[in-house]
Amino acid sequence: MESDYGVTRELSDLQKKRALYQPELPPCLEGTTVRVEFGDGTTAADPAGAHVISQAFPRTYGQPLAHFLRATSKVPDAHIITEHPPIRVGIVFSGRQSPGGHNVIWGLHNAIKIHNPNSTLLGFVGGTEGLFAQKTLEITDGVLSSYKNQGGYDLLGRTKDQIRTTEQVNEAVAACQALKLDGLVIIGGVTSNTDAAQLAETFAESKCSTKVVGVPVTLNGDLKNQFVEANVGFDTICKVNSQLISNVCTDALSAEKYYYFIRLMGRKASHVALECTLQSHPNLVILGEEVTSSKLTLFDITKQLCDAVQARADQGKYHGVVLIPEGLVESIPELYALLQEIHGLHSRGISPNNISDHLSPWASALFDFLPPFIRKQLLLHPESDDSAQLSQIETEKLLAHLVEAEMNKRMEEGTYKGKKFNAICHFFGYQARGTLPSKFDCDYAWVLGHICYHILAAGLNGYMATVTNLKSPVNKWKCGAAPISAMMTVKRWSRGPGASPIGKPAVHPSTIDLKGKAYALLRSNASSFLMDDLYRNPGPLQFDGPGANAKTFTLSVEDQDYMGRIKLLQEYLDKVKNIVKPGCSQEVLKAALSAMASVTDVLSVISSSSLNSAGPL
Repeated sequence: MESDYGVTRELSDLQKKRALYQPELPPCLEGTTVRVEFGDGTTAADPAGAHVISQAFPRTYGQPLAHFLRATSKVPDAHIITEHPPIRVGIVFSGRQSPGGHNVIWGLHNAIKIHNPNSTLLGFVGGTEGLFAQKTLEITDGVLSSYKNQGGYDLLGRTKDQIRTTEQVNEAVAACQALKLDGLVIIGGVTSNTDAAQLAETFAESKCSTKVVGVPVTLNGDLKNQFVEANVGFDTICKVNSQLISNVCTDALSAEKYYYFIRLMGRKASHVALECTLQSHPNLVILGEEVTSSKLTLFDITKQLCDAVQARADQGKYHGVVLIPEGLVESIPELYALLQEIHGLHSRGISPNNISDHLSPWASALFDFLPPFIRKQLLLHPESDDSAQLSQIETEKLLAHLVEAEMNKRMEEGTYKGKKFNAICHFFGYQARGTLPSKFDCDYAWVLGHICYHILAAGLNGYMATVTNLKSPVNKWKCGAAPISAMMTVKRWSRGPGASPIGKPAVHPSTIDLKGKAYALLRSNASSFLMDDLYRNPGPLQFDGPGANAKTFTLSVEDQDYMGRIKLLQEYLDKVKNIVKPGCSQEVLKAALSAMASVTDVLSVISSSSLNSAGPL
């Protein structure tokens, strides 16, 4: 019921203790003065899509990066903002619930009240539907008291996660104007922040004074790019799931007679599955990115699993744990093609009961081959972003079914002489979404909320709040803002010679970097994980003591801090300019020209090769 939103809720003793936890602020956000340094104008990561993006976002594309500075910083051209008139800000949950989301609201509320007690924060009740209907709840200390450091999105709730159609955008504009909002903060993942960018562009075009700010909050961990190192909720989800997986691993090792197939939430990318593997050490994980890269079919994956089962049986092991990302079904080429055909029939208005009669011959043959429960799930209507309802498709049961059939076949043929294969299937998804957020997610979300105020105080529109150097302690975090349009790409498909950009610009989900350090860490341990049962139990989520400050492997092992390195490069270039001036020696000039020519050539080759290797998205 709508009347339940924002009410004080009953808390357990642990929840009460967590509600008292006060997150830390980095030095650059302390005090009542906002200090911001603007960098160079941004560009698209994919040069081939730059023109398309600039055409779609003429008013918000190419804006500069913003860095927020501590009071002791000596930056001559920094913008110093000391006047803070009262402002009115709206905030909305637009993505699926992710642990830590409430702390974004708390952080923003704290920031606007510190800078001017007369400022107002309005939460839209019921997500984007509440935004369209102008249903608000004023955020106060009293309202926040039982939601600080708590899981879920039940303070405001969420509904349809989109602001996309002309009608929806117009209703959002009308709401912001009617409520006289100076800012609108949208909390969500890739789809929600794409919508935020479009809304910011529309506001700028229509001369609406409301500034739009996006916040990277998604348990999937797929809103990552050169500006965004991590997403609120990912740390918590992986730690909670890893404990559950580890418990299952211990159970498997105790009984020694079951294979556990565990599907993990995470949408199209496999970030959650990779991180949970590095934390809990199951025997095998099938990453969607590996399947896509190697073009593995359903038969290939089944054979890979069966060969693993047989190899373990040769060592007298008849148990194991296999992790499967929920997006795997869209990575298997023949299943993805089947889904696309089914979705096309949906769009033509054909009833799900009749879709099988309209499939092409090859699709019909594959559809008939699949078990009845999977057929029914594949026929579900697609999501708002045209993807399959991944949480409803039991890929783990499909694979367990196929492996069992193949192992029985091998047993009948005499090629497998071990014990009968037995599988138990699980889906870990909804169980972790409403959990108490980890210390990292509490801190990260709180800081992002404060950054949202700084962005609005600087008058920026179409930006996302960002923090880099996240693997360091909070007092070393670097806070800033990046234009959402700079995070966008345009899908490319090979049509004839070469690839050409088609479709609308969007913030697309990032996939696992198969050349990255986190994946390399997995590959270096994969054979040991498979055969040696090196199960690792990180234990329950910790808020104090050992483990409380632990961060994800995928965050800790990568060299990130993109914005910090951009700044370091600028410092090097400034040094070159100071050395190579009119009047410098011929030797200095010659060396500088040679070095710069070499660097330019190398960068051109790297840029071209990364563009060509991207392929169809």
